[in-house]
Amino acid sequence: MRAGDAGENKAGSPLLGRVAAAYGRHFEVETAHAIYPCVVRGKKKGVVCGDQVEILPTADGQGIIETILPRSSLFYRSEPFREKLIAANVTQLIFVLAVVPACNFELLDRCLIAAENQGIKPLIVLNKIDLIDKDAQRQAAAQSLMFYRELGYPVLEISAETSAQSLVPFLSGQISLLAGQSGVGKSTLLNALIPVAQQATAEISDALASGRHTTTHACLFHLDTNSSIIDSPGFQEFGLQQLDEESLAWGFVEFRPFLKQCKFRNCRHVTEPGCRLLQAAQEGVLNSRRLACYHKLMKCIKKSLPGGK
Repeated sequence: MRAGDAGENKAGSPLLGRVAAAYGRHFEVETAHAIYPCVVRGKKKGVVCGDQVEILPTADGQGIIETILPRSSLFYRSEPFREKLIAANVTQLIFVLAVVPACNFELLDRCLIAAENQGIKPLIVLNKIDLIDKDAQRQAAAQSLMFYRELGYPVLEISAETSAQSLVPFLSGQISLLAGQSGVGKSTLLNALIPVAQQATAEISDALASGRHTTTHACLFHLDTNSSIIDSPGFQEFGLQQLDEESLAWGFVEFRPFLKQCKFRNCRHVTEPGCRLLQAAQEGVLNSRRLACYHKLMKCIKKSLPGGK
């Protein structure tokens, strides 16, 4: 219900709400009884979908975001000289992979690290299993995700077209963020779970004159009174410049048992003698692809530091 229809928009009376959609410097804020189109006060930046905010209603049924309340989590990516805030106060990351396009496991790794850093629990979803016409092919796709199951991450195989409801038990009581590369079927999955989302997405697209339903802005939808889903735009890259070296290593959950066993307290786990992490990799205890990913990310972080090369 829009603010003008709710009889709630008393100018000058602050209201508490949650950002349900963020596009540019314009926002949709849900309050207890109405939805307000909002802008931010002055040069305030950093408002993101999922934020709890205080708004000041205006006489024309709109609002001004005055305050961003403290966040329990912030999921975002960071490249040199640029940050992209995606969603706030998320409790669960649902990273969607698909049989087509091919799974991007480095992108998955990067998002898992960001989730670990913010205390967000991950769920990995393999979508479009209906496109696999042979049991052997399906087993091969699932086998590639066995590694993540062994790390303790839940993995769910679904078809958004026919079996999306199998995801519902994982959503209860959560503010879940749908994330993944473009084309994996996030919007199809969301529309299967919350049919009204398709209409809402179309309305936003029309308002922005884009004429397409492809997700370009983060939007929050309610599954029930206690469960919500934030749909996010697809992405191909995910920088982690916001992390220091220690936080990066901690984001690889299988590294943790070895991190305090190195010879040197400031070990960076690259070429240092007595590194327990490197020893574990040589013994085949750690996955070589994940270790290579860590080293690649370490180089990126080093370059972003003052004096880095």
